[in-house]
Amino acid sequence: MALIKFKTPAAGQYDRMPYFSEMLNEFVNGWTAPDFRKQAMPAVNIRETESTFDLQLSAPGFKKEDFKIAVDNDLLTISAEFKKEEENKSDRYTRKEFSQVSFTRSFTLPEMLETESIKASYENGILSVSLPKKAEIKSTPKEIKIS
Repeated sequence: MALIKFKTPAAGQYDRMPYFSEMLNEFVNGWTAPDFRKQAMPAVNIRETESTFDLQLSAPGFKKEDFKIAVDNDLLTISAEFKKEEENKSDRYTRKEFSQVSFTRSFTLPEMLETESIKASYENGILSVSLPKKAEIKSTPKEIKIS
């Protein structure tokens, strides 16, 4: 068996294709040591309307009982945990599989929100949270005349 020394690329070799080495590193690192935090962190959309902030969190596979939503001072925290155990027994073997998925997302809330009136719903894998604005903060656009 022969040992072959790995030669690192010369400096500037990837200058012609600057993103190639980053893309290759991402692929290899993701293949050998996956970042489970990225996989378990759900995507979030936030939309502002005149009267609310609407937050949509993509979390398929959960039930509404799996979620916990809390507001502490100006911090909104959304978390969920799902645990599953499966056991199959037959004459010759026993197989037991565990799976657990959990995440926590926190958002700093502006002072203009009515935290007592926050509403949430979960349907088709989407958690929707409606954050209403305070009445005195809601304003109608004013047109200013130029003299």
